[in-house]
Amino acid sequence: MSFTLAVCSEMVFTDLPLLERVERIHAAGFAVEIWDWTQKDAAALAATGAAFTSMTGYVSGDLITPEGSEDLLRTAELSIPFAQAIGCPALNLHGTGLGEGGVPVRPVEVVTGEMWLAAGRTLSRIAELGERHGVTFVLENLNTEVDHPGTPFARAADTLALVAAVDSAHLKMNLDLYHAQIGEGNLVELIRRAAPHVGEVQVADVPGRCEPGTGEVRWSFVARALADAGYDGVVAMEAFASTAGTAGSDRALESFREAFTP
Repeated sequence: MSFTLAVCSEMVFTDLPLLERVERIHAAGFAVEIWDWTQKDAAALAATGAAFTSMTGYVSGDLITPEGSEDLLRTAELSIPFAQAIGCPALNLHGTGLGEGGVPVRPVEVVTGEMWLAAGRTLSRIAELGERHGVTFVLENLNTEVDHPGTPFARAADTLALVAAVDSAHLKMNLDLYHAQIGEGNLVELIRRAAPHVGEVQVADVPGRCEPGTGEVRWSFVARALADAGYDGVVAMEAFASTAGTAGSDRALESFREAFTP
């Protein structure tokens, strides 16, 4: 197994300012992921010396409505200079914009065939945008049962189908195994099917969305399944520390390292 291990700076060391979180994650030997870039300083992040593997790659918009699609393309293009300034190769997308608490800005109860076609057209344009600028957009699966009710194209099977249909090196799947365990389960078979289209993997244990080792998933087995499927890219912990405080986050990072290091 040879993965690039990254940690989401939005969810650990939450008692510290963001730049200090980034510095601690970097000092511990991990790459770093961030969410919304609009309130962050690219120069200050770059000055930490950290490697950044993923960031939110849009500000607003959706995949299915004409106005939402244009907004998604516009704000995705606005995100690229920030990504380039911090050396971040992957820009993360969702089926629709997410508001406070992860609730969809435009929830959808039933996804129609026309919505699927519209999403495919939007993502084809996103892939073309990525190709022009030398970046990769990754489409993340979410769960609708606990965290993101009403999100269209939320299941891993949905994001995989869309990414495979576009079939571009500049649009990949962000396979979030926390969300997939809640919404679909059968993680090893999912990994085998999705591996050729995966640009990033994110993990957190279930239930609770805390570090590996705190829930029901046997992460060492999952790590071996990823390696056996030929995946050797980024595995990122997008999880809360199960114990509060800086020491708790330090332990969470080590639990993550242990689960994904042979």
